[in-house]
Amino acid sequence: MTDRPTPPNGTGPRVLVVDDESGILETLRVLLRNEGFAVTTALGGKAGLEQLAAQAPDIVLTDVRMPSVTGLDVLAAARAQNGETPVVLMTAQATLQSAIQAVNEGAFYYLQKPFRNDEMVAILRRAAEHRALKMENSTLKQEIRRRDIGNAVSRPLGTARAWLEVLRVAETVAPTDSTVLIQGESGTGKEVVARYIHQLSARSERTFASINCGALPESLLESELFGHVKGSFTGAVKDKAGLFTAASGGTFFLDEIGETTPATQVKLLRVLQNREVIPVGATDPQPIDLRLLAATNRDLDEEIKRGTFRGDLFYRLNVIALHLPPLRERRDDIPLLAEHFLHRSAEQAKEEPKRIGPDALEALQSYDWPGNVRELENALERAVILTRGGTIDVDALPARVVERKSRPLISDAAPANPTLDAVERAYIMWVLQSEGGNKSRAADVLGIDPSTLYRKLSRYGVEA
Repeated sequence: MTDRPTPPNGTGPRVLVVDDESGILETLRVLLRNEGFAVTTALGGKAGLEQLAAQAPDIVLTDVRMPSVTGLDVLAAARAQNGETPVVLMTAQATLQSAIQAVNEGAFYYLQKPFRNDEMVAILRRAAEHRALKMENSTLKQEIRRRDIGNAVSRPLGTARAWLEVLRVAETVAPTDSTVLIQGESGTGKEVVARYIHQLSARSERTFASINCGALPESLLESELFGHVKGSFTGAVKDKAGLFTAASGGTFFLDEIGETTPATQVKLLRVLQNREVIPVGATDPQPIDLRLLAATNRDLDEEIKRGTFRGDLFYRLNVIALHLPPLRERRDDIPLLAEHFLHRSAEQAKEEPKRIGPDALEALQSYDWPGNVRELENALERAVILTRGGTIDVDALPARVVERKSRPLISDAAPANPTLDAVERAYIMWVLQSEGGNKSRAADVLGIDPSTLYRKLSRYGVEA
């Protein structure tokens, strides 16, 4: 009599089986493969946690009583990674109290050993159907949310073509869990777009957390993001969960990620690759379930060349790239944005909104706004305070807005000893002017991508 060969792995639901007895693992592997499941096994709880971090199983089947890392630990990790993954627990020493604890902690089913094979297969099939139903409901909710964009979620204001293209891409990627890198000058609305993506996602009812990476020193930033254990540094009098852990299940926005140090970048790379964090002073990783969004006002391509930003982290972040146009490239949106800010200010003060006089509006649309939408908002807040009547005039606007000086694309007077950047800028401006301001044709002449030209123009602060 010859041994029957092990059947190939199935194409059905993916099951992760965790047990500390190799014989049971092999038996379950063969049984479940014969039933059409795609099976992965892990010998012991620690290996189970590693497999969870490396893949996203549809179902987890785990023994409860295992040394070091128990089945309840595996259950907690699976729930943290994806709350929709059903976990079936197996045990030979079932008690009413342990069964209640397992259900309270989110187990799908509590299976007592020894069990019949057909009973266990039936439970796993029900678990697969349960997960499929929850995924279908989630997809339906996303579709309803996308259809009701105009009613349920406030769309960021703007009608400029470049701005509408940004919103179109944001609305397309929002239902996914893809990482998005939002690039643009300070004040262009990077956090507004990040919140918009979150509101349209399946995580909209969970936490949206954010941190400005440039606002904290390295040691404090790492403690805030990853947490720390008691005694890991002076002042660490007790364990503290990091923001990544606290926001698990939601969306995390890393603003100004270009300001992080190389050491922090290494730890962020681990978060993106493995979806896990290691608190400061700890050794064991903790799984997290997050959608990551990041933003920067820096040219990360240039930072990589300088050696101040890791290329591997950039490629992990740059799955979906959004380039927000500066306000000077969407001047037609200025009246719309101004009216919005004035109405919001009036609501807060419980009074009638002020109007903008024609001269003041012309000044607003003629100014280059290096601080972008944020600077416009601050200028109007100042104007509201200084205006006694119902109409804002130019006298209420900041002097820098009224006394605008035109800025030529290229000057005839070159510096005595121009830098390489100055020479590059002058040549780009000359080509752009020669092509009548057409960026696509100018990029072809220069031999660079239009996106590269756009970033350079943004850095120069010059309107084409």
